[in-house]
Amino acid sequence: MEDRIMDKPKSNFFAPFKGIKYMIQKPVTIRVPEEEREAQKRYRGFHTNDWEECIGCGTCADICPTDAINMEKVPDYDAPEGEKDERPVIDYGRCCFCGFCVDICTTGSLKMSKDYIYMDEDADTFLYIPDEEGLNKNYPKEGYERNEDTDLLDLERIAMRYTKSKKRKDSFLEYVKGFSKEEAKREAARCVECGICTDRCPAHMDIPEYINTIWDDNLEEGVEWMYETNPLPNICGRVCTHKCEDVCTISHRGEPIAIRWLKRYIVDNAPEDVYEEVVLSNVSKEGEGSIAIIGAGPAGLSAAYYLRTIGYDVDIYEKEELAGGVMRYGIPRYRLPDEAIDKDILFIEKIGVNIHRNTKVGKDIKFSKLREKHDVVFISTGFMEPRHLKIKGSDHPDVVAAMDFLPKVRDFVRDKKQMPEVAEKVVVIGGGDVAYDVGRSVARLQNIKYGKVDVTLTALEKKEDLPAGEDEIQEGKEEGLEIYPASGPVEIIIENDEIKGLKTAECIALFDDKGNFNPKLNKDNTEIHEASQVFISIGQAPNYDYLPDNIKEELEFKGPQIKINEKTHQTSMDWLFAGGDIVNGPDIINGVADGHNAAKAIDDYIRSNK
Repeated sequence: MEDRIMDKPKSNFFAPFKGIKYMIQKPVTIRVPEEEREAQKRYRGFHTNDWEECIGCGTCADICPTDAINMEKVPDYDAPEGEKDERPVIDYGRCCFCGFCVDICTTGSLKMSKDYIYMDEDADTFLYIPDEEGLNKNYPKEGYERNEDTDLLDLERIAMRYTKSKKRKDSFLEYVKGFSKEEAKREAARCVECGICTDRCPAHMDIPEYINTIWDDNLEEGVEWMYETNPLPNICGRVCTHKCEDVCTISHRGEPIAIRWLKRYIVDNAPEDVYEEVVLSNVSKEGEGSIAIIGAGPAGLSAAYYLRTIGYDVDIYEKEELAGGVMRYGIPRYRLPDEAIDKDILFIEKIGVNIHRNTKVGKDIKFSKLREKHDVVFISTGFMEPRHLKIKGSDHPDVVAAMDFLPKVRDFVRDKKQMPEVAEKVVVIGGGDVAYDVGRSVARLQNIKYGKVDVTLTALEKKEDLPAGEDEIQEGKEEGLEIYPASGPVEIIIENDEIKGLKTAECIALFDDKGNFNPKLNKDNTEIHEASQVFISIGQAPNYDYLPDNIKEELEFKGPQIKINEKTHQTSMDWLFAGGDIVNGPDIINGVADGHNAAKAIDDYIRSNK
């Protein structure tokens, strides 16, 4: 095959003269800074940052390929909940104006302007903290912004799989199915690892760290991270109030990371031997002393775990047959099965915590005996007593308190007792999670007994202000519950010794002018809700009958709760510590945090008194 030689192009005699025309054209000159020429649309100029929207999450700094962005604390700035006291600082000596920081900004506060000219002899001025005015302080026109094609965040949450309402309507089996491995990894990949969730979590769990172990397929390490701050991961992976999700940075533009369900995925899928190895390896031999804990709820169990890992002898005294407190006897099985509670408690006992069940302090063992036997007493007895409503008819035997009813339902599901009595038509007074737990439990019992549901909830709050979680409200609706918001109970109507219904009036205000809870009802706008049984769920109260009178006289109270030193968890008696519901009100994750903090304080107290 012959080589082919390309023909040399012929030269044009007039070619050199074509450039002469540019010599007589007026040049385009921008006399900086006297003149300004606006850049093109979506120009990548200097940054702006809306400080009202910015939460200091640091995702812009994490993604910057040239390390041009650092997060620095803002002096004298008290960051609100869900926000950090930091803002991005941009080094324009490093910035390549790629726009990745804008593409990943979780709130949309960071943008790029059309401003592109800046001159200064001082190089330090090119280190700039963007604000709304821009580098030249002239509120520049917006340039490059993120769009659907460049957005680097996955804003849609991986949907959780649930048993459909038709199948769960007469079943107390757990209806949340949990994530598959693929679903968990996809959801974990949405996390930007900012750590704002950790700050918000009452127990300050290392959330980004354990979520990252899902992506790395290293669930053993995930279990290790969880037990650093929470010895009840099976429980909290199901019924935690997930305050962390409320401040998730992704939620500013999309749906929050499913932190609670990712926690559950780890504990449900980590091998059993991994659990045992992780939990047992945490026990130390350093502590010398003995601690009595009254109440085997979340605060008591958490304190017991961490005190035992330090090396102390720990005895929990629990009046009920089963440990777990409100988790065991208040939350319905379809949300929190016994198996999950048993798994967490099993490992607490395996490390050497002694749980004395069916042992009521003050009856089966005297409080003074605990004081003699142990160096410290920690009380965490919870809010298990029902609150009663003082309206006409509320003393009728068919008016049932939530915390009298829910333990009976749990016992029925365990095949230990007969089915609790439920009528064909029921009204529940209350709009919180416990009220929905009652209503949804009644609905299941009605389906079993009558083959239909007739449950009405009445709540003082407006629909948008209901204290119950969104999941409870939506799932309750799917299961046949009907809610009447802004309705205050006036009278339980009784005829011939039988309940006929509940009379309510429009609630027009929950608080008085001083901010005190003092519902105001419009008695001119009333409604009758037909029912032959009424359940009351307006809160719970503590029971201190296990405390001797001389101890109660020395304790300080703030309302129904015990007043403590918030740093040390000590009551007015230095050897008596308290935590959980009786200090901070009902909440499982708050109880876990209280137990952990109290354990550290008790350790400090015992060491300082050696």
